[in-house]
Amino acid sequence: MSDDTRPVLGDTGADDGGPGPEEGPRFRLGYVPGATPGKWARTWRERVPEVHLELVQVQAADVPSALRDVEVDAAIGRLPVDKDVFHAIRLYDELPVVVVSRDHLLAATEDDERVTVDDLADDVLWVPRDDVLFGPVDGGGVDRPGRRPEAYDDGTGTLVEPEPGTTEEAVAWAAAGSGVVVVPMSLARLHHRKDVVTRVVEGVPDAPVGLVWRRDGLAVDVAELVEEMVGIVRGRTANSSRGRGGHAAGAEADVKGAAKSRASSSGRQGGTAKGGSAKGGSGRGSAGASGRSSRGRGRPGGTGQGRRRKR
Repeated sequence: MSDDTRPVLGDTGADDGGPGPEEGPRFRLGYVPGATPGKWARTWRERVPEVHLELVQVQAADVPSALRDVEVDAAIGRLPVDKDVFHAIRLYDELPVVVVSRDHLLAATEDDERVTVDDLADDVLWVPRDDVLFGPVDGGGVDRPGRRPEAYDDGTGTLVEPEPGTTEEAVAWAAAGSGVVVVPMSLARLHHRKDVVTRVVEGVPDAPVGLVWRRDGLAVDVAELVEEMVGIVRGRTANSSRGRGGHAAGAEADVKGAAKSRASSSGRQGGTAKGGSAKGGSGRGSAGASGRSSRGRGRPGGTGQGRRRKR
């Protein structure tokens, strides 16, 4: 997916769910750091104004538990997920970028120049505990570029490998020049600092983002709202959406269509009568009887008689 079609980064849309009523139906949409649900929230407010959309930020690793514990009804989260437990729609893929200090050699490259994993071979790679790209370091994860940090004695004779607690902390370590960080582009922008630069890195998989919700246990009204959100993120129009907003819009369109059809029918009936009179319907009928119409149209009885039959 191209950068142009991704959600606008930096716009969380936290205030775009419409006014929050004290009482009334709500739909809770979780979103992970870096995700930007603002444009979808605005569409929701237009289509389903009677249901308040509550945006809830959830850490990427906590999305499954938040859904299972019904803390949120659906979530914009990192993929993949357990398909036996959750439905998921892939929305877009984020490019991975490397974050380096301004004193790093890669900082001298052009802003739009891409780097490769080979360019990071001599750098220590900081992988924070909330990493969303690489997975487990020992089996089951994606190959990591660069070098692993050197372990140190924690004072008890145990060797410990340093690990940043969060992505924000990892970016701070990179800014100090002690290593580099590779994260999805949205997280690099979220934690941007003036003392670092970012470059798109090739050789690391993209970071997919999707809409996720539970397969089982949804109440009927919540399932309808999930379907409404599915339609919104997929770009369906209000009339084509299968959710409650689409049904309402479809009903309104049916009413308008019926009214238009009645008005059009009345216009056609009036035009026939007027046309018959203006063209001398009775006269042409008489002419048809004498054979003029049969030569011109091959129908006995003239134009006036033919129109009466059509009605």
